[in-house]
Amino acid sequence: MRFPITGIRSVDFVVPDVAAATRFYTEVWGLHVAERDQGTAWLRGTGTDPHLLALHAGDGPAIRSFTFRAATNADPEALVAAMVATGATRLDARPDHAGGTLFAVRDTRGRTIRLVQGDRQAELLAPDRDVPERLAHININSVDTDADARFFTDALGFGLTDRSKMMAFVRTNSDHHSVVIADAAVNTLNHVAFQLPDWEGVMRAAGRMLDAGFQIGWGPGRHGPGNNVFAYFVDPFGFVIEYTADVLQVDDAYRVGGPEDWTWPPGRTDHWGIAPPKSDACKAAQLAIPFA
Repeated sequence: MRFPITGIRSVDFVVPDVAAATRFYTEVWGLHVAERDQGTAWLRGTGTDPHLLALHAGDGPAIRSFTFRAATNADPEALVAAMVATGATRLDARPDHAGGTLFAVRDTRGRTIRLVQGDRQAELLAPDRDVPERLAHININSVDTDADARFFTDALGFGLTDRSKMMAFVRTNSDHHSVVIADAAVNTLNHVAFQLPDWEGVMRAAGRMLDAGFQIGWGPGRHGPGNNVFAYFVDPFGFVIEYTADVLQVDDAYRVGGPEDWTWPPGRTDHWGIAPPKSDACKAAQLAIPFA
């Protein structure tokens, strides 16, 4: 299957204190400053994406947008038109901060979805086991999960890989999922996942967070759909962020699973059976971040 979108590139957060957020995401979480100005900081991982996270000053916490990279042979205008046909509102196209052109819509749930094509690639940084390489996925809450899954598959050309009892998993490359849509009573951000080189990197990075005084909200463990290793935290501003690695690689031969394929014995929340129940603070934070 050829996808018109190659993956998720970056997310934009609104925070009340950009300087404090930058310190946390560089000194503790493990990102690097790519660029900054008076009201915004752009932070990168060790991979070739020019930035993974943009921090904007405002009355946050809120998520301003998330950005996908369109394939070089894709037609962004056609993708925007397909999203508009579902009821989304087109926003002005403009140059992207990292070069190329941004195309954007606001969907019917109030989420700003951006497509970038032709942005520059950054030079690889020296790999570091416990430093994020790139974004792995974004998880969004939805009052109608199946309708939102169809939005991604029908308008943006994603593929459905699994549907558990509470979540739909869609992909746009060989990773099992790039977007997860979770059943909820609100249309908010659930969490953002950062890819680490391997599972030991997840453990080491989680240890660094613990050393800095941040308790694990859920994990460590190994997920069902996607099979990825995970550790969840709540950042100082209320965003839920995940370290992850070892996501399942799939192709067109993968059989799409249903809720009956993803059940656990009583008391278990992951494949390994070692993850304790998710903390109340993490559960609350996974519902609380609105789209700006």
